[in-house]
Amino acid sequence: MARRGLLIILSSPSGAGKSTLAKSLREWDDTLQFSVSATTRTARQGEVDGKDYFFVNTDEFQAQVHQGEMLEHARVFGNYYGSPKGPVQKAIDDGRDVLFDIDWQGAQQISNSSLRDHVLSIFILPPSITELHRRLVNRGQDSDDVIEKRMQQSWDEISHWDGYNYVLINDNLSDTDARLKTIITAERLRASQQPDLMDHVRELQQQFEDR
Repeated sequence: MARRGLLIILSSPSGAGKSTLAKSLREWDDTLQFSVSATTRTARQGEVDGKDYFFVNTDEFQAQVHQGEMLEHARVFGNYYGSPKGPVQKAIDDGRDVLFDIDWQGAQQISNSSLRDHVLSIFILPPSITELHRRLVNRGQDSDDVIEKRMQQSWDEISHWDGYNYVLINDNLSDTDARLKTIITAERLRASQQPDLMDHVRELQQQFEDR
């Protein structure tokens, strides 16, 4: 039976394991696609328009916002970033899930958008603040100053945990990965995601009456 796609939102403070889990989801189901954001910043070397980002100018971006064509948007370091609605709507209609790796503000905007009925939002919590700091240090990507800024931001992000459909404590990556996939598998069977379900029920009713 055909189904509509899900709009899967993953959020977490830096270091909680969100990016690793998103990568695992893509390997688990290669039909899962990341949402391609639009941005007003200049393309960097090697970046491809429509693959890495949709590169637009500020006037084009703001026009899309005013026309309701952005599911969520924000201004970061002087540049605008946002998630165009059109490609996401097409994917959902075609039965393909779209994955969003965004913060709580973007998640809130999407959850209040016209596509809110298809949203599956999941927040990833660390087992402890000490463990969160350890993971940020061990991944070796940031300076001490950047790590401290990420730690300061983490509580604001964690405080919005109750705005999500599901919350997972990532105390063990393998277990969390399994729980995440179980959630997605179940949500794909949500009645609202099955557009042909009513027709099937009517057919069953007709068969019952024809007995």
